[in-house]
Amino acid sequence: MLFIGSAAFAASTNSAVTNPALSATANVETNDPVEAEYEKLLELDEAAGQEIDNWILENQKFAEQGAGVPKEELIRRIDQRRESVRAAYEDFIKRHPRHGRIRLAYASFLEDGRDLDGALEQMLKAKEIDPTNPAVWNNLANYYGHYGGVTNSFTHYEKAIELDPNESVYYQNFGTTVYLFRPDAMRHYGITEQQVFDKALVLYSNAMVLDPTNFLLATDVAMTYYGIKPPRWDDARAAWNKALTLADGSLQREGVLVHLGRIEISVGRFDQARAYLNSITNAELAELRDRVLRNMAAKESGAPVSDVKSEEANSTTAPAAGSSTNQSPASNP
Repeated sequence: MLFIGSAAFAASTNSAVTNPALSATANVETNDPVEAEYEKLLELDEAAGQEIDNWILENQKFAEQGAGVPKEELIRRIDQRRESVRAAYEDFIKRHPRHGRIRLAYASFLEDGRDLDGALEQMLKAKEIDPTNPAVWNNLANYYGHYGGVTNSFTHYEKAIELDPNESVYYQNFGTTVYLFRPDAMRHYGITEQQVFDKALVLYSNAMVLDPTNFLLATDVAMTYYGIKPPRWDDARAAWNKALTLADGSLQREGVLVHLGRIEISVGRFDQARAYLNSITNAELAELRDRVLRNMAAKESGAPVSDVKSEEANSTTAPAAGSSTNQSPASNP
């Protein structure tokens, strides 16, 4: 989930869940020539992706000055750069068709290029080759959650956790999906909406136990409370206070204070809310702070609730879909 409500605050963090598996290449036997080639191919893929990202950012800057290349030309360059990586994947797979982790890596490459059918085919092949690799089940669960087949997503997250109960990301992804697809979870598990909320929060709690210093994860948990009805303000306050202890730098810390201020406004503790909001000095949060202060002033003056909520809706959004984290195939040789 993204930290919605302050673009500046969100920009101060990463936009996706931190994945500890992305750097876990040490588990691979690099003295094996096939594995060495596999690692080099992952490096080739990463380098191409970084180069493409740089092209896009540079072209945006040039376009703002009236000097960017046409969109069609940029797309042509990107397609050409990606084609060399695609060819390298295809060549490796042709020579090593039973290498499961290359299938998973290729699937991520194809998904990035919006070849969704191709990505699914490679992930299913990876599952056939190595059904004990939890990353395969996690990535398939993400796919089904994003593109259809939510109940498949639930069962695949469950299998990923069964195979590796110590990976925080699996619990977080599962919790996000249960939370976002509440009607599906209610039907699949035969539970009420309140029990769905409880299930999602338990999954988040498990994730936090395994990754207790992850600020983005803590904000994911706290953001969840905005969508829970009836509100659980005490739990929400505790969750944001937990995130506050993990904040790194003034922008993250003051971003959390905005949310703590909102909670106190919601329960009528205006003096405490004012103290939180008036302590925010970061210029990037000034507009948001002032908007929340206006909302509070309207509530204090007895303005119609609908008027206040319409403005709050522009600054507070439920957790965003599409944030589940794929796991690097390098982490599970």
